[in-house]
Amino acid sequence: MEHFVVSARKYRPQTFKDVVGQQAITNTLLNAIENNHLAQALLFTGPRGVGKTTCARILAKMINSDGNTREDEDFAFNIFELDAASNNSVDDIRNLTDQVRIPPQVGKYKVYIIDEVHMLSQSAFNAFLKTLEEPPKHCIFILATTEKHKIIPTILSRCQIFDFKRITVTDAKEYLKYIAEEQGINAEDDALHIIAQKADGAMRDALSIFDRVVSFSGKNLTRQAVTENLNVLDYETYFESTDLILENKIPDLLVQFNTILSKGFDGHHYIAGLASHFRDLMVCKNQVTIDLLEVGEETKQKYVEQSRKTSNTFLLKGIELANDCDLKYKTSKNQRLLVELTLMQLASITFDGEKKNDRHFIIPPSYFQAKGITPISVNKPKEEAKPIVQQPKIEKKEEQQQSVASVSEPLVIPKISIDKAKKSTSGLSLKSIKEKKEHQIRQLDVVIDEEDLPKEPVSQEALTKAWNEYTASITKKGEKILASILQMDKPKLKSTAIHLTYSNNTNKIELERAQYPLLAYLRKTLKNYDLHLDITVNEEVAKKYAFTPREKYEKLKEKNPNIELLKRTFGLDI
Repeated sequence: MEHFVVSARKYRPQTFKDVVGQQAITNTLLNAIENNHLAQALLFTGPRGVGKTTCARILAKMINSDGNTREDEDFAFNIFELDAASNNSVDDIRNLTDQVRIPPQVGKYKVYIIDEVHMLSQSAFNAFLKTLEEPPKHCIFILATTEKHKIIPTILSRCQIFDFKRITVTDAKEYLKYIAEEQGINAEDDALHIIAQKADGAMRDALSIFDRVVSFSGKNLTRQAVTENLNVLDYETYFESTDLILENKIPDLLVQFNTILSKGFDGHHYIAGLASHFRDLMVCKNQVTIDLLEVGEETKQKYVEQSRKTSNTFLLKGIELANDCDLKYKTSKNQRLLVELTLMQLASITFDGEKKNDRHFIIPPSYFQAKGITPISVNKPKEEAKPIVQQPKIEKKEEQQQSVASVSEPLVIPKISIDKAKKSTSGLSLKSIKEKKEHQIRQLDVVIDEEDLPKEPVSQEALTKAWNEYTASITKKGEKILASILQMDKPKLKSTAIHLTYSNNTNKIELERAQYPLLAYLRKTLKNYDLHLDITVNEEVAKKYAFTPREKYEKLKEKNPNIELLKRTFGLDI
């Protein structure tokens, strides 16, 4: 059986040109070598698997080579690699400083590569300071770490720092494609993209995952094989979920989620991926941001097609619901129900079912004209005017004669017929009060064209002024109880809501009964028809009054404790 070498070692870069995704750093090091401007203490910092140790080895080899050296020369006698995780004591650093004094036997420089340098102890760092600040001319230190914040500032100030960035998904995918061609493997573009995403910016992890998937699928690397081996949710799952959400198919959506759970996936992972999917669809809505989508060309086309089916309002609401579920997932006691409820809410965003509304609206002709509909005119028949019969006037003499003549005749009492349809309603009856309130409500419910409604911004000062003017007007009318309720709390404006807080529910009910003329006045005066009241009850804001002499004394003592001293000194009574 032939010895197998993993791809991370087999395809380790031998020159700076082979290093993936770190062009800025490699160009800087090349220019420093060519111009003889290389520092004697370098610090390579960044995430795992991005090429820190590889660049350190390439740099150590380049500074020792000249035009006469062989390509396979590795200068093993001049390059010393130390693992600070296992050699982190003061004695290890002292041994290192003793070796530094000896010049190299072959080449120009002795290069010390100290990996995971943040693992050194505090005393070891202090013992290393002097040597790091003033090393011999033939010695160069290259420190590598993934946690720069754990290195003491005195070490950082003595080093030239190079921050290695994460490998992008595109760069990792292109390098994996090159390796697949070298090994004669037929790999799908989406399969390599999933591997690059799973690596999370580490090239070494990407190569390890690539070896594992190749061992599973052989020479034909497909997207399905990668998703099965890595146990990840691919794009097709989220495309299908989004289609079901847009079609409002809640039962099918819940069945799909149950299938995902049965395959061993976590609900938290699914809902977070769904939020990312909505974000990618939002990115595809604009040509400027479409480059932020790190997917293959075929998958990008699918994202663009599905983004055309969605609206910005739906995507924003979907991201908000999915992100809220993501935040609540860990603290939820019934996590599955939380995700299912979120999915049902997502499927209900675009639901346009029958919504019953018993409110009556008056629709003006301008609404139909804006929609391009010609309103049908209805001619109401006019009532025919009844002729007015004037009774002839009777002179006084004739009246006296008739009165005398009527003494001998029997008295006839005329019958007065009352027309029920024309019966007037008393202004103080319960029915009239109810009808007046309904009329006020219908006045607020009148629908005007939305473009004609003024919605000018309102300031707190303008609201307070209008509020005081309305209070003064109802005070003049004699409505002193309502005026006192309006003066109990200062209205606070938040967006279009007018917030009020009362100490009991009675004040809230009284104000809600009288809110219609108040809102009509405020909306008309402030020119904003979105204003509305938000009334809350907080019993803690109720004022406490002192009634008994003891209570009054306690109140005074709270304001001035010296009253107690005065009472004791002169022997005063309460």
